[in-house]
Amino acid sequence: MATDRYIERCAQLAERGMPFVAVTLVDAHGSTPADAGAKMLVTAAGQDHGTVGGGKVEAKAITLAQEMLNNKQRTVFVEWNLKRDVGMTCGGTVKLFFELVDRAAWNIAVFGAGHVTQALARLLVELPCRLTCIDPRRGWLDKLPDGVDAVCTDDPPGEADALADDTFVLCMTRGHSADRPVLQRIFELNRRFPYLGVIGSAAKAATLRRELREAGIADDLIDFRCPVGLPVGSNHPAEIAVSIAAELLQVRDALQSPEPSDAKASSPRT
Repeated sequence: MATDRYIERCAQLAERGMPFVAVTLVDAHGSTPADAGAKMLVTAAGQDHGTVGGGKVEAKAITLAQEMLNNKQRTVFVEWNLKRDVGMTCGGTVKLFFELVDRAAWNIAVFGAGHVTQALARLLVELPCRLTCIDPRRGWLDKLPDGVDAVCTDDPPGEADALADDTFVLCMTRGHSADRPVLQRIFELNRRFPYLGVIGSAAKAATLRRELREAGIADDLIDFRCPVGLPVGSNHPAEIAVSIAAELLQVRDALQSPEPSDAKASSPRT
């Protein structure tokens, strides 16, 4: 059925993290090229699926949908007289509802697959994000829940090269001696991620900063959160995971909202 194909295509675009506008012909009067209920999907490339009648009215709808994609406008409702507003010979009117669907992936990368990461992954796979876990230990990666992109490598720092600029990055390896090479690689590349955190205490943070300076990293490049997590819970891995997940959400929402937010709250984690 056409409706099934439409729903399936919506799901495919959303799964790929591709923004699109769903256009629905909600009402039609007089001579119109399509009946009420007609649907169309529009991406930045143009018409992707379905139709609301073709011709000039569809071209005008596609242009409006693409403007919404550029402006991040969530919804639009229009009523067009096909002769006056669209330039068609038809004398009817159409009412169209446009809705932007922008479920771009929230990228999260975690270096280290230990106990806290195991607990954190079970939370994050339930959220609309793409979670990657990087570790040289296949046994620990195999314990991660379904839905995690597990990367087994003997060169975790090298994986920093390929991370998308919008990635939230966590260093939760076996210790600061494994965290530092990852941080050093990130700063050598002058990468600026929206979130870069390291599990540990304030003392660990001081040691990492000193060692990074000794490795030749300029002070103005050394920017990371340590400790990580909101000031809630105990040092139980599951509770640490909850506090970290909450901080990730807090920072994500602060970046998406113009309202001020206390997005840098953290707690002492040892």
